[in-house]
Amino acid sequence: MKQCFFIFLAVVFCNAAIAQSLEKLWATDSVLRVPESVYFDEKNEKIYVSNIEGKGPWDKDGKGSIALLTLNGKVLNPQWITGLHAPKGMALYKEFLMVADVDSIVIIDIFKGMVVKKVFVDGAQGLNDITTDRMGNIFVSDSKTKKIFYIGLFKGDVKVYTEGLAGPNGLYYSDHTLYLVDAGGFYRLGKNREKILIVDGMSTDTDGIEQVDEKNFLVSCWSGVVWLINTNGQKTKLLDTKAENVNAADIGFDKRNKIVYVPTFWRNNVVAYQFKY
Repeated sequence: MKQCFFIFLAVVFCNAAIAQSLEKLWATDSVLRVPESVYFDEKNEKIYVSNIEGKGPWDKDGKGSIALLTLNGKVLNPQWITGLHAPKGMALYKEFLMVADVDSIVIIDIFKGMVVKKVFVDGAQGLNDITTDRMGNIFVSDSKTKKIFYIGLFKGDVKVYTEGLAGPNGLYYSDHTLYLVDAGGFYRLGKNREKILIVDGMSTDTDGIEQVDEKNFLVSCWSGVVWLINTNGQKTKLLDTKAENVNAADIGFDKRNKIVYVPTFWRNNVVAYQFKY
């Protein structure tokens, strides 16, 4: 009886390990231009990809763009929106796509397919990832000045939300809580905006955050790793493409169908994976 019980446990744990994995579905053609971030638009069934291109990841050279993809990986337009500098993280509020672009937030009307406004952030040098609350107020990380800025949607006020960080990048706002990755750690901000550690021990190039459910998040590391993180402090490596020199920058996620979209940066494409969970 005891032996059967241990066999049962082994099968359960084995199945759990198999369940928590990523299975490749498709990859776009390599026609994108240094893709840094992916945003999945469930309502309009589109995928937006920010392309840095240009000379460097922070250059203000006007060569950056946003690409438009279908849900099965067809590149509808590799340069749907042009004239940006080095666009990175994106967030969608109503019909407006908001893009972090070095020292400004570029606001795009997705139905008109055009830039309608730019909000410059005084003192910003390396705006990276962006998220919004339910009212459309913006939180954006600045990886160079080690700050997170807050931008009020209606008042237009721009202020430092928190500072003194190590290397902030990915942000995710959920249930009145701001989550962030900061140089290898995954945190939430407390009531006094202090960092509360959830998980550490990842490489210092932590990049994107997506939420799976109330207790689980996906975190990418630019060097080519995707982690599943539980708020109880556990982490599981789902993807590691470092040996192939394939990056995993700011990921996107289809929560309903459990599909992870990985921008590969220098490989100039986006790869979709089925999340087995």
